[in-house]
Amino acid sequence: MKKIKKYEEEYVRINGIEHYLLHYKARKEAPVLLFIHGGPGQSETMMAYILEEYEGRNYNIVYYDQRGAGKTYLKNKKERPDTELLKNDLLEIVLYLKKLYQKAKIGIIGHSWGSVLGSIFALEHPEHTLCYIGCGQVVDLIENERTGFKKLKAAIEASGSKSDRRKLMKIGEYPAAGKFDMKYYRKMGQVRRLQGKYHLAVDMDKNMIKMFIHSPVMGIADILPFLTGMVVNIKVMRELMSFDLRDKGTEYQVPVYYVLGENDQQTPVEIGISYFEEIAAPDKGLYLIKNAGHLTMLDNMDDYRASICEIVNKLER
Repeated sequence: MKKIKKYEEEYVRINGIEHYLLHYKARKEAPVLLFIHGGPGQSETMMAYILEEYEGRNYNIVYYDQRGAGKTYLKNKKERPDTELLKNDLLEIVLYLKKLYQKAKIGIIGHSWGSVLGSIFALEHPEHTLCYIGCGQVVDLIENERTGFKKLKAAIEASGSKSDRRKLMKIGEYPAAGKFDMKYYRKMGQVRRLQGKYHLAVDMDKNMIKMFIHSPVMGIADILPFLTGMVVNIKVMRELMSFDLRDKGTEYQVPVYYVLGENDQQTPVEIGISYFEEIAAPDKGLYLIKNAGHLTMLDNMDDYRASICEIVNKLER
């Protein structure tokens, strides 16, 4: 028996290039959420089938691959985006979805780097934004890295691992002063691998690889953007190094909800909570997901799903 597809794929021409969109539809009248992936340059469309194929989903959701990421990158390999270009792309995609789904506003979910784009969009375009949901929320990248590295040092000291202590010594000062370049990128990769080992950041283990392999939208060609994503998005990373969300303000004209893994130390949860407490918004809510880290939605899928559904129920009242 032929398996029925539970999703729809399309390419839409936005700002001169083809962008990949992945739709998981519920009932027509339900709100529409747009999921903005992290990275920069790391598509998360391959995990949508795990998250969105469940009974009781009360929202339509669209995942898209940003310029310089995933299937959008494969169609446009010469593109080297910056933050302003990605912001313009996001606006046009939201306008497209408003028309396609016949909605006055679209809800935004921003994960990790996507929480930077999503927060800025919610602040700058409340007229198009139903709500903003931050997950793995970035407030200040340098503060994130400094806090996370301090906790990594403490974890390694507590473990007594001499080999990991030597690896820390080789990394040296982190985060280092200066612009983001390939040397900095390699150093960040070394830190992430150690953080993953001590459950302080995303760990690319066998389960993650298995999830990729079994994704219905993932093929051999889709591996390439994961290997090149940070290099392709180096302009974005350089801009992100000096980003501080507090500079954008705390006055939101749309409802704001944070769904944060209580163990997240890749974007340290305490920094996200501190900023969230300063936010003024028509409605706001903080959902701390137990037994979850930076990949909150996969670490504790049931509680993540319940949080999103509860938020949507609030919006429909």
